[in-house]
Amino acid sequence: MDLKHSRSVRLNDGHLMPVLGFGTYAPEHTPKSKAGEATQVAIDVGFRHIDAAYFYQNEEEVGKAIREKIADGTVRREDVFYTTKLWTTFFRPELVRPALERSLKKLQLDYVDLFIIHNPLAMKPGEELLPKDASGNIIFDTVDLRDTWEALEKCKDAGLTKSIGVSNFNHKQLELILNKPGLKYKPTCNQVECHPYLNQSKLLEFCKSKDIVLVAYSALASHRDPNWMDPDSPYLLEEPILKSIAKKHSRSPGQVALRYQLQRGVVVLAKSFSEKRIKENFQVFDFELTPEDMKAIDGLNRNLRYTKLQFAVDHPYYPFSEEY
Repeated sequence: MDLKHSRSVRLNDGHLMPVLGFGTYAPEHTPKSKAGEATQVAIDVGFRHIDAAYFYQNEEEVGKAIREKIADGTVRREDVFYTTKLWTTFFRPELVRPALERSLKKLQLDYVDLFIIHNPLAMKPGEELLPKDASGNIIFDTVDLRDTWEALEKCKDAGLTKSIGVSNFNHKQLELILNKPGLKYKPTCNQVECHPYLNQSKLLEFCKSKDIVLVAYSALASHRDPNWMDPDSPYLLEEPILKSIAKKHSRSPGQVALRYQLQRGVVVLAKSFSEKRIKENFQVFDFELTPEDMKAIDGLNRNLRYTKLQFAVDHPYYPFSEEY
């Protein structure tokens, strides 16, 4: 990843993905309008990669923000790299294209740049995002991920998405797709939780060997949504080593955590709805961490996963029982 001359990485299908992305996920209590306002700020600041999902339930607001920035001349559609994700209730092959068309309709866009499988855990089809039985347990579905993948390939062929990829897959699940008989397109990327406490070095090495880009979410480990993570988890941005490296470079710990990923060839997503933070998160191209800094941050790894998807631990495709 040549950060001096380019702020994009070429995917294995030839398309370019900006190496720094803006995340649009917000906990339930956040008003949906905030996602739209923040997306506009992000585009004004310079972000050109917007990471979203059907599951976030704010694609109307995010789409409107992008269209307004196109209308006012800030960007052209082709300048924006927009990612959406296939939610787990739409894994049956016949449901995949309608799910993407539903996102496109909300966005009022003709295509997305990237369509990825949100996680490998198929759930019961229907309108409920998290279908539950009478005891409150999630109702899963049995779908072969290779069949779902084939349906994503068809979406690419139909021009509804430029690229296709996956998220929250372990290396065995990636291999399942890569070794699929009749595979037409490899996944371009695997979007996973990745930060100094969970640096995913083995998965990163595996992905690089297969020409798959690793995209980091929760790179700042700053969202504390109790639905998805243990509120007692340590605060990454309070980490003394990150703070001392940040001080040395006159930067914030967050900027150091983002820069760390860029320098190891990881595409990184930064999520904030605060204007000050959005601006700060974009200022990561004008300083460089030394090899010593990188080594010190590597040393922080403790395989601490904030988002464990504990509810699905018995699912045959549960991704986190593998080492990587």
